[in-house]
Amino acid sequence: MSSLSQPLIPSAERTLTSRITQLARDYSELTKARVTTLILMTAWCGFFFGAAKEGVSSLSLTLLHALIGIGLVSAGTAAMNEVMERKLDSNMRRTARRPLVTGSMSLTHGIIAASSMILGGTAYLWIATNPLTALLTAATCAVYLLAYTPLKTVHPICTFIGAFPGAMPPVLGWTAVRGRLDIEAIVLFLILFLWQFPHFHSIAWLYREDYERASIRMLPVVESDGRSTVRAIVGYSLALIPATLAPTFLHMAGWIYFIGAAVLGTGLLWVGLRMWHAKLAPVARGSKPLARHLLQATVLYLPLLFALMMLDRAA
Repeated sequence: MSSLSQPLIPSAERTLTSRITQLARDYSELTKARVTTLILMTAWCGFFFGAAKEGVSSLSLTLLHALIGIGLVSAGTAAMNEVMERKLDSNMRRTARRPLVTGSMSLTHGIIAASSMILGGTAYLWIATNPLTALLTAATCAVYLLAYTPLKTVHPICTFIGAFPGAMPPVLGWTAVRGRLDIEAIVLFLILFLWQFPHFHSIAWLYREDYERASIRMLPVVESDGRSTVRAIVGYSLALIPATLAPTFLHMAGWIYFIGAAVLGTGLLWVGLRMWHAKLAPVARGSKPLARHLLQATVLYLPLLFALMMLDRAA
């Protein structure tokens, strides 16, 4: 009897391990773990500068509380977005493997998990940091889910609306330690707000066919010649340069940062101008590599800029 039952034990353990691994993968996809990580990084940046002005340690327990609360709400917002867009996701190659599309996670599970994270994270911020941070975080979630998400199938203005909640993480980090809004937090907001346009327009350009298939009204889908998209990329990249220089004049960072920000901003603008001069439509074969280079440039730009700003402040 025992010899027959023994092989079943390793098999049961393997099954349990497999289920736990799959659940971890599903939650990573459901909460958009990479995006949530970027949100936490920029929130930490806001906290860092807020703590410096407040005269407290940037590694205080308040930072941990802020990151836990902001992370929960961000993850919950991403999850609820996938709940709302599950049918759209099924029409796009880049999102067709999400757990609510494949059925590896039930819709009920997704709704409960998303709601719990949003409500729990907001309550945690109210208790562990301050009411202002909790209210701003809840408002960010509401704008993302109730304005940006439904507008995606209506009008390209969705990108502009979505840039507001997208730029909030450093503000939330700032208010978590300061308990109020200051001009420095607005500058951090402006930097992230402007950066999103070359970043998300390059994604929309690369995945235009996917978005068109799902009836998502991104600018490269609505205006197929790409001219308006490229103008937006260049215009916002140009506006980003003076915005990123402002921290030096607000004594958030020094002249090393100023020079580095100018170089980074000029480099990003140059990559955008390559698309301008190419005069190619999104459907043209040669346009995809240019958009991919822009996407890669934006992905490198933001962490380098914030790291330089923080290092120059620390020095």
